[in-house]
Amino acid sequence: MKKVLITGFDPFGGQAVNPSWEAVRLLPDEIGNWQLIKRQLPTVFHKAAAKVLEEAAAQNPDAILCVGQAGGRKGITPEVVAINLREAGIPDNEGQQPVNVPVVEGGPAAYFSTLPVREMVKAMEAEGIPCGLSYSAGAFVCNEVLYTVLNRFEGTATRAGFVHVPFLPQQAGEKLPSLPLEDIVRGLTAAIRVL
Repeated sequence: MKKVLITGFDPFGGQAVNPSWEAVRLLPDEIGNWQLIKRQLPTVFHKAAAKVLEEAAAQNPDAILCVGQAGGRKGITPEVVAINLREAGIPDNEGQQPVNVPVVEGGPAAYFSTLPVREMVKAMEAEGIPCGLSYSAGAFVCNEVLYTVLNRFEGTATRAGFVHVPFLPQQAGEKLPSLPLEDIVRGLTAAIRVL
């Protein structure tokens, strides 16, 4: 059985919950031929990426799938690309708010996900889950994690990627799009099957 390290984040930006972790923790321990290793990350620059690398070193996974919250999105969105930029519109959970700072000094401008993002979208569509590709993981902690992981595992057999999920209904109110937690779990389950 292959191993996937799958992570979600703690709440941030004044929210009481983070749907990324709520969904990850509800996933089964095995999906298809994948064993899931679930970990929560702090929404903190440097610390979140360091924790993923630490867990990857300990677990030696075949794939790494990080999940984060993107309030305002209508569906589950696998990220195509990570950029070498930290640019925080809001502070992280320790008050850091970097502007125009590279993730890796002298690193490439961008990395592409090494997970089958298009197949993941097709699998979620087949389950009737709102989804689509995203070409911007932003420049907050989520993007830093994706860029750091892709930088670390470039040229290795370990594949890595990132998926953003929408707000839960209780976070979104009436004006913002959201997805019920059970739909997020179903979507992630479908995506993991085709890794």
